[in-house]
Amino acid sequence: AAAGAPAVDMDQYNLSLEESINEWAAVVQAETSMQEAGIFLKPKNTDNLFVDTLQYTLKREGGLGLMLTEIAGGREDGVGITIIEEVLEEGNAATCGIVPGDSIVALTVSSTKEDNGMDVKELRTDVSTECLGYDSTIDAIVSLPAPASSEDEIVLTVKRIRKQPKISVKLQYPPYLNEPDVSIELFAGENLRRAMLTRGIKLNDKMAERFDSGGTGDCGSDGTCATCVVGVTKGKELLSPMGKQEEQILSQKPRWRMACKAVVGYGMTEGEMTLQVSPRQWE
Repeated sequence: AAAGAPAVDMDQYNLSLEESINEWAAVVQAETSMQEAGIFLKPKNTDNLFVDTLQYTLKREGGLGLMLTEIAGGREDGVGITIIEEVLEEGNAATCGIVPGDSIVALTVSSTKEDNGMDVKELRTDVSTECLGYDSTIDAIVSLPAPASSEDEIVLTVKRIRKQPKISVKLQYPPYLNEPDVSIELFAGENLRRAMLTRGIKLNDKMAERFDSGGTGDCGSDGTCATCVVGVTKGKELLSPMGKQEEQILSQKPRWRMACKAVVGYGMTEGEMTLQVSPRQWE
């Protein structure tokens, strides 16, 4: 993901059970180059929420220790939405990290079998439970082969709705423009230049010469002209690390960043930033 690997405890962005119930939706997805056709879980509020996919490994002996409930269903084809209502305190899932509101979308079990009395084969069984009603979900779970030993494990893939981490950004313009500071809210993983432009923020410094050619105009986010640089006076740690090219171009300006090459909320971190637009005009 653009925001990089999480550097914070992602559970701080979890929804409550009630919030999850109100947000889960089943969406029919046509086939694309990135995804097969099917019915998939998504939040209703896609602007402020996202779906995280997580995996947990549990012992099979003694059951999962999960109480499921159907929040949408009743169809003859078995399509619906089933979520975890409760994680039982003494069950196998009690301490693994699964939380109420999660929806089990797949289960995987592996077992070993002797082949010709010598070789050992691993047998793997996968079942999908995404967007199934309660009865169809239970049918899929019980269809799994019985455990062969007390050490057998099961891998649960769950989907969880989480709040999109937000970054509050204060933009300051050169003093001679007499423009007031502007505050905007960005989401973790957004490209800084693209996010500012889509929000109508003036960005590229028309008075600046291009770093690469010395002419005017911008490079269209290639990271060579440096006309989209911003001065970071607060919250530099919330931006993605510099690449080698950007680091070389801005080696004499340690507080500057190319907006076209910076991703906000790096590490899925929330926070506050203060940026100076057109920092050359502040000098």
